[in-house]
Amino acid sequence: MTTINFDNVYMLGRATAVGPMEQKGPIGHMFDKAYDDNYCNEGTFEKAERTLVYQACDTALRKADLHVEDIEIVCGGDLINQLTSSHYFARDIDVPFIGMYGACSNSSLVISQAAIWVENQMAKHALAFTSSHVATAERQFRFPNEYGIQKKPTTTLTVTGAGAVILGRQKSAIKVASFTPGKIIDWDHKDANDMGLAMAPAAFDTLQTHFKDTGRSFEDYDMIVTGDLSKIGFSFLTDLLVQKGYNLHNRLHDCGLMIYDFKEQDAFCGGSGCACSMCVSLAKLLQHLEDNEMKRIMVIATGALLSPVAVQQKETIPCIAHAIVYERGE
Repeated sequence: MTTINFDNVYMLGRATAVGPMEQKGPIGHMFDKAYDDNYCNEGTFEKAERTLVYQACDTALRKADLHVEDIEIVCGGDLINQLTSSHYFARDIDVPFIGMYGACSNSSLVISQAAIWVENQMAKHALAFTSSHVATAERQFRFPNEYGIQKKPTTTLTVTGAGAVILGRQKSAIKVASFTPGKIIDWDHKDANDMGLAMAPAAFDTLQTHFKDTGRSFEDYDMIVTGDLSKIGFSFLTDLLVQKGYNLHNRLHDCGLMIYDFKEQDAFCGGSGCACSMCVSLAKLLQHLEDNEMKRIMVIATGALLSPVAVQQKETIPCIAHAIVYERGE
């Protein structure tokens, strides 16, 4: 069995910081901090992403009524080469740091790692964060937005934002209940402009693994939410599950379809990026648990582990999906 169960991991504080596109979306009012431009009052997009991380982490600490000195381990990651945003943030806080890369699956990856430290009493308090930025990601993986390259209809829009959580053993309204790590799945997809379709098989595999490990089904969850498959990938995943005989009970959703208003915003197929699943989960999904409207939610964060060099060499795109289950605590 690959699923890890946690008995004593709770969310003590959570926070989000986003850009202007996300602020204007249907859940824009639920984010803790929003900036009116993608520079976030900085001189470059890379510094802007770092500012989003600082803002999210600072707010999460304040909500938990803790200080940096109370944190014993930090787990974080982003999309930029060598985890630039994460490393420059960690440089300034003088706390042991674990940098992690799972592409857009980072949200579940960093939170699960922090949860392992807390569960095994290796850390009293742990901080987990991740971030992405529409301009830094496009420059990294495709073309800078300034080039004005025409985008394909299958494109997903990288979410500009950051999310952070503080985990500890003190009981709260939100419990981190379990983690199912994913395997790298590659169905020979090569289009770097259609990430949703590439990642859907990984979500499919991890979901089946979780159900096999736990003996559960869709009926055991109020919501099961994928990270950023968006329109095409989400439809593909739905088809795969229905063909396999699953009854979805209208409980399957996607963060990339929640963060933007498709009627009012030019969001192509929907949202993607590390901040997509992180910001939607922290701002919207977990609020259902805190308000006691739901009892159990699974978030399956999906990531396309593509390399620009490998794509240029006509390689396929390996993908992964990590699942975390959150439950209503005490």
